[in-house]
Amino acid sequence: MTDSTWYPLLDLPAYPAERFAPLADRLAALLSTRNDVLLIQGEAIIALESVAVSLSRPGMHILNVVTSPYGLYFSQWLRRGGATIHDVKAHSGFPVSLEEFSHALDKLAHIDAVVVVHGEAASGIVNPLADIAALVKQRGALLIVDAVASFGGHTLDVDALGIDLAVIGPQKALGGPAGVSAISVSERAWQQLNTPASYAQSCLSLSELKRQWLDRGRQSLPGMPSSLDFWGLESALDRLDKEGLVNMINRHILATRATRAGLRAMGVVPWVPEDDQASALVTAAPVPDEVNIDDLLDATARLGVTLTPGVGAISRRLIRLNHTGPNAKFSTVLANVVAYGAALLQAGQPADIAAAAAAVTRHYASLPEPAAGSQTEPTL
Repeated sequence: MTDSTWYPLLDLPAYPAERFAPLADRLAALLSTRNDVLLIQGEAIIALESVAVSLSRPGMHILNVVTSPYGLYFSQWLRRGGATIHDVKAHSGFPVSLEEFSHALDKLAHIDAVVVVHGEAASGIVNPLADIAALVKQRGALLIVDAVASFGGHTLDVDALGIDLAVIGPQKALGGPAGVSAISVSERAWQQLNTPASYAQSCLSLSELKRQWLDRGRQSLPGMPSSLDFWGLESALDRLDKEGLVNMINRHILATRATRAGLRAMGVVPWVPEDDQASALVTAAPVPDEVNIDDLLDATARLGVTLTPGVGAISRRLIRLNHTGPNAKFSTVLANVVAYGAALLQAGQPADIAAAAAAVTRHYASLPEPAAGSQTEPTL
């Protein structure tokens, strides 16, 4: 007897080879670039390591901006290739300042490439990408950008900024699968990419992917692409087309503005006080010195809300309120802010939850700010 049960996550049809090129073109349009876009069969950290492996070689001088543990990973990958790496490290959990970056750049008589993360999900910050790009352009160096945690939530015009290599993933703002990623590669970057012999036929070699896919007319990706991930990416792009990229970016901006307004109304200064340095995908809130972060996380979990610690050296010093992708909406933002406030109260800390909830609601309902001294704030 034949079992005719269909398992939707297992019995998917193969992703057709002729759909890969249009998929790459759709991503290129979203990135506002005419550069080649490579589809990477793996999570975005694989794409990032591929860039490092393919770029780094002895004799190169690369300036690497470090604003999270991921920047340190990239530094290690680049050093493995033999390049001389100059790390400019920001204060833990904060963006690099333009002054810090400019000073580090000015100290180098020769520079071949600059690597920077646009947005950091680890701490809820964004780096000053446009200003950095302008300085890099003046030096004629390649610009490599990790845009995994910013793409879809922040404006990213690859060609206008002069980005030579941009790495993106659909699992953040697009709410897509994590098992596939993409890299845009400029012609100038192709001239510099020279994969070491030890990686000549490696899945980490961008040159090899160019040879096997681009140079063969983008007929089919090498290897055995995951049907589930590529169908998932196409579905994420279909959903994005219905919403529109500008609308998606604005939805994330609204979520972060409402979250930050809620925190301030509660009496809490966000981890990153400056709004123009804040991620549109994740908002970080501080953990008071006298409070154990585990107690705060347990308290929010009991309310059915999942908040997370930071990543790296600041992991015990901040809590992340996630409003990424499908979570960039009123119900999630309100739940995040109220749960964080309730956890503070349970820990014996002051938190005006009523004012916080009202502030979040005002942003989404476009309500006017209350007059000074008014009693219009709701009570909980």
